[in-house]
Amino acid sequence: MQWLMRLRVLWGTHKSCHAFHLAPRTLRFQSVSATGAPRWNDHDRPEKFNFASDVLDYWTQMEKEGKRGPNPALWWVNSQGDEVKWSFRELTDFTCRAANVFTQTCGLQQGDRLALILPRVPEWWLVAMGCIRTGIIFMPGTTQLKAKDILYRLKQSNAQSIVTTDALAPEVDSVASECPALKTKLLVSDHGREGWLDFRSLIQSASPDHTCIKSKTTDPMVIFFTSGTTGFPKMAKHSHGLSLRHSFPSSRKLLQLKASDVFWCLSDPGWILAVMGAVFEPWTAGSTVFIHHLPQFDPKVIVETLFKYPITQCIAAPSVYRMILQENFGSLRFPTLEHCTTGGEAMLPEEQEKWRQRTGLLVHQVYGQSETGLTCGTLRGSQVKPGSMGKAIPPFDVQVIDDEGNVLPPNTEGNLGIRIKPTKPIGLFMLYENDPVKTAKVECGDFYNTGDKVTIDEEGYIWFLGRDDDIINASGYRIGPAEVESALAEHPAVAESAVVSSPDPIRGQVVKAFIVLTPQFLSHDPDQLAKELQEHVKAVTAPYKYPRKVEFVPELPKTITGKIKRSELREKESSQMQRQ
Repeated sequence: MQWLMRLRVLWGTHKSCHAFHLAPRTLRFQSVSATGAPRWNDHDRPEKFNFASDVLDYWTQMEKEGKRGPNPALWWVNSQGDEVKWSFRELTDFTCRAANVFTQTCGLQQGDRLALILPRVPEWWLVAMGCIRTGIIFMPGTTQLKAKDILYRLKQSNAQSIVTTDALAPEVDSVASECPALKTKLLVSDHGREGWLDFRSLIQSASPDHTCIKSKTTDPMVIFFTSGTTGFPKMAKHSHGLSLRHSFPSSRKLLQLKASDVFWCLSDPGWILAVMGAVFEPWTAGSTVFIHHLPQFDPKVIVETLFKYPITQCIAAPSVYRMILQENFGSLRFPTLEHCTTGGEAMLPEEQEKWRQRTGLLVHQVYGQSETGLTCGTLRGSQVKPGSMGKAIPPFDVQVIDDEGNVLPPNTEGNLGIRIKPTKPIGLFMLYENDPVKTAKVECGDFYNTGDKVTIDEEGYIWFLGRDDDIINASGYRIGPAEVESALAEHPAVAESAVVSSPDPIRGQVVKAFIVLTPQFLSHDPDQLAKELQEHVKAVTAPYKYPRKVEFVPELPKTITGKIKRSELREKESSQMQRQ
């Protein structure tokens, strides 16, 4: 962290001569709330928008004018006691330097692609914002990627540059010869490596003077590789509209963040939730982005952090809340935490209730995809219906549709669709890069078909049933995995479960549950326990949903985002049935 301290000292020598330009005229005419961020209306479509100049630099100006409190813009810590606090003024300076490194040192231009594969370190934010300033399309990736994964991403995207750590540099070098478009490799490390540029040294020596591009709202900004539970990941390309949408009133109502809030997003920085939850959402409100390095998800470290630091809001995958609940912590009444949000997968009602009992806080669910960003959610202060993903967030018009794109009535199972005709809404992905067939495949009449099976009740609350290929059809009964998993979760023996279809010669398919047991039930007779769990499901939900097959496993296969790989379990089950 010594380089970060040196950078801050260096900033002090430059800030007096660093020319800062006021936000564009169009920005200054937008309405500004008492607490903060510039706003548009839900259905505005400004021709130009750039998050760096229109939001980040706006808050820098507010700091200069004494109109924002002393909270840092970025607050980073690790378990070794290191700590970094940067103001918006410092972030403007440092990200302008990063922009100059990319354009002047690396020779990158607007529209070029840069693979960003870093853990939760402050440089991740400098790279992302530096790319936005220059119009370079950044492509986040998790540090759990292997050489094969990196090769796929670099080749598919024709990436001209990559930024990563010394832990992954050897993996990159092992495949770089197969990536002719790759021109520059930037290393974030305290150690040098042959063939790599030292990002930290370049930042220190770069000029802080940079003029942000005047990007169109429809210009490409970022590419997310979908999590790829089946097949190879697709490249979902987003425009600057993805970041603009966080300034819309309906998006601001979701978390109702203020400049005084300290917001902790625990998502891996390789995924869209981190870009939204650790950049766009909090910084639009002028809030503090809190980050813990957190190399692994350790519930003890997470709980200690929530007690130690003045964190007011957090967002994490259901698995994080689940891990905390499974530990024997004496108290979970966090002194400053006011609001909890979850996304990435469905959180079971039983888990929401347990969290409320232990913390006194409700968990509000949000839903989105790599293709959509925020799609729906339970607004802060509104009614929480346990198990629901909340309501649609404008400008998205969300409906339940059939396979032809026809809108279905309330309480009818169907596909979750987002209306894209006559006008595609701001924030929805542009297309799957290099794949017009798959782009066309997800268009269903006037809608984008998410591929998720849901129902919507009379009040507009949306209920997740499963992915299209997760739905189980047993003797004509259609069963969503979440329904059975929710019932199983109510039994004290079940730590975690995954429900899939299993081939059956009579019924076509039957429900099978793969179950991870809680420690106190590991010694129980498995046959007797399986029968007990089956009877339990029959008792708490419609009997036809009970798992006719039960298998106890030490752990469930998951993607690197923590989502259960049901496709892998289905394949395993199908192979077992074929051998019998």
